[in-house]
Amino acid sequence: MHTGYLSARDAAARLGISLATLYAYVSRGKVDSRPGPDGRSREYLAEDIERLIERRQAGRGAAQGAAHSLTWGLPVLETRISLIRPHGHYYRGRPAIELARDGASLEDVARLLWECGDRDPFAATPPAWPPAVQGLLRQRGLPPLERTVAALPLLSLAAPCSHSTDPLQLRNGAASLLRETAALVCAAKPSRRPVHRVFAASWRPAAGQADPLLRAALVLCADHELNASAFATRVAASTGAGLHAAACAGLAALSGPRHGGATARAYALIRQAMRERHPDNHVRERLRQGDELPGFGHPLYPDGDPRAALLLCMLSASRPRLPGMARVQRLVDAAAACCGRAPSLDFALAAAALLHGQDADAALSLFAAGRMAGWLAHALEQQEAGGLIRPRANYAGAMPERLR
Repeated sequence: MHTGYLSARDAAARLGISLATLYAYVSRGKVDSRPGPDGRSREYLAEDIERLIERRQAGRGAAQGAAHSLTWGLPVLETRISLIRPHGHYYRGRPAIELARDGASLEDVARLLWECGDRDPFAATPPAWPPAVQGLLRQRGLPPLERTVAALPLLSLAAPCSHSTDPLQLRNGAASLLRETAALVCAAKPSRRPVHRVFAASWRPAAGQADPLLRAALVLCADHELNASAFATRVAASTGAGLHAAACAGLAALSGPRHGGATARAYALIRQAMRERHPDNHVRERLRQGDELPGFGHPLYPDGDPRAALLLCMLSASRPRLPGMARVQRLVDAAAACCGRAPSLDFALAAAALLHGQDADAALSLFAAGRMAGWLAHALEQQEAGGLIRPRANYAGAMPERLR
């Protein structure tokens, strides 16, 4: 797929349409454009042009188009929650990078994603843990994500109106669930403290002045369109399952090494590279052996993941002499020089956790607590839209004799 931007004539030529039709596509939001280098003309996002071509081809071969849609392909359902562009992502039209940079909290973003308006679902004080959940928290050997997955069904039993269809009650329940998730992964008590302060208390004393960094990380993790965990959440919600069950589906998908579990692989890479005297040699050797660089590169951000860029900048600025920061930067520079890849969000979360003395589970916990806001937004949107998500499969196995 082409990356970057095309001139109007090149974009129209690739699509086989007139310039007037191209401008109509832009006005309908199908193609993103920006001012050209001369300040008078405009350029058009090549990725959107390619997507329109693919959609046209999919119309000619629906089965092939549907199969391609499952892996970074064509859109498969409509959402008003988030939008991804090569330069960054948006929450209901608001730039996520700006929200993170300007001091928004995860709660602020959740209210935006859930379309709460003037109502604040976080106004209530969350109840204490029920005895069954207290028992889980006493089992210190349980990893945070597994503890949370085990606790959510127990919490749903005591949740008021867990299957309500009232929008206000649903959002109140979502707020409680978001707070409970943060408390569970941090092994803390439910409270009205902002989620980033729950994490800061869990990370201290190593965290120091990490509040702004943790706040921004949670905001940037809040949603990322129809990723695997969001899709799993929507499938569960489409069956009529409650918010707790839908969130469990999201957590299960997040745990895989190709999704949220990538933070653990990035953490291992950083820790190993920091033991080397020359991180660039370590990167070159991995690439020479055909090994991947976990935490580098992102299919939707060909010029680098802006979420990672902001977090690494904040990480450096908050404590410039943070032990290991210089080595992390050398690793980033080595990856850019050797293979042209920039760090992803997974890398930034792993670096933040490692440099603050936390383990890989802390990075994944941060991811999960932030993404819970988006999962709940997708569950609410799916429930309000109605309809069961039930795609068909293209059977490719042995045919029964009677059908041969």
